[in-house]
Amino acid sequence: MTGLTQHQIIDLLRQNLEAGCGDVLAEAPVHYYQQGAASPPKAAPAQAMQEAPQAEIFPAPQAEVSPAPRAAVPIAKPAPPMAGATELKDAIAMAQKLAAEADTVEALHQAIQDFELCGLKPTAKHCVFQDGIASAKVMLIGEAPGKEEDMEGRPFVGPAGQMLDKMLAAIGLRRDENIYITNIVPWRPPGNRSPSADEIAICQPFVARHIELIQPEILLLAGNIASKTLLGTQVGITKLRGQWQRYQPDAANLEALPMLHPAYVVRRPETKADVWADLCALKAKWRHA
Repeated sequence: MTGLTQHQIIDLLRQNLEAGCGDVLAEAPVHYYQQGAASPPKAAPAQAMQEAPQAEIFPAPQAEVSPAPRAAVPIAKPAPPMAGATELKDAIAMAQKLAAEADTVEALHQAIQDFELCGLKPTAKHCVFQDGIASAKVMLIGEAPGKEEDMEGRPFVGPAGQMLDKMLAAIGLRRDENIYITNIVPWRPPGNRSPSADEIAICQPFVARHIELIQPEILLLAGNIASKTLLGTQVGITKLRGQWQRYQPDAANLEALPMLHPAYVVRRPETKADVWADLCALKAKWRHA
């Protein structure tokens, strides 16, 4: 694991816990077939790991007698971290080339699936590309897939997605009728962390091309990352939400409405009034689009 950052090591530990690999290695090798050999200490549950102080993530080994032999648990290896600005620049350039060559939504989907230069891909189960109707006037762009989305291969299907469906249905938008849904990043970041600036930069050419191919009339930007990435701003979503903006890359000039991310609304039910106001503004604009 030489060369990994502390953040990547913690992400790797969370990934292995979710996969059921709950044992950690001691400092010295143990012969588990020898009578009376000590078993490795039990790892903390994923929830406790998220809440524990940093110093407690790597606890000292505690031996306990184990009469039954145990098999060694393989440790999955993440993609190697990027070495520097040159590798990042090359990855972005390749993403731009592949995106520009995709002349259909299907071709873009295949290009993203074949792309190997984003470190998120090896740890994700699915490339979560899109859901909804390609001819829709409204295109919603979120942040990144979560655990449920990664398992199913569709965006917004977990608790936040259920909240989103209720929010949209309140103004007559449904993913099987009149809205198109995607994310800034198509692969789940380990542990549901936020995607890094480099990961966003690598995926951004695909997002821009996706918008060009769908040609919506309105962009609905859910959360901080989608709003900041596509609007080129550092203003937070709580200040930006509900205010119509312009998405203006190259020749495109689309109206865009930032709104609170559904996951935030799930955690903060008191924000539903703000969300309802933004949805009403979207409905008025969408009905006249």
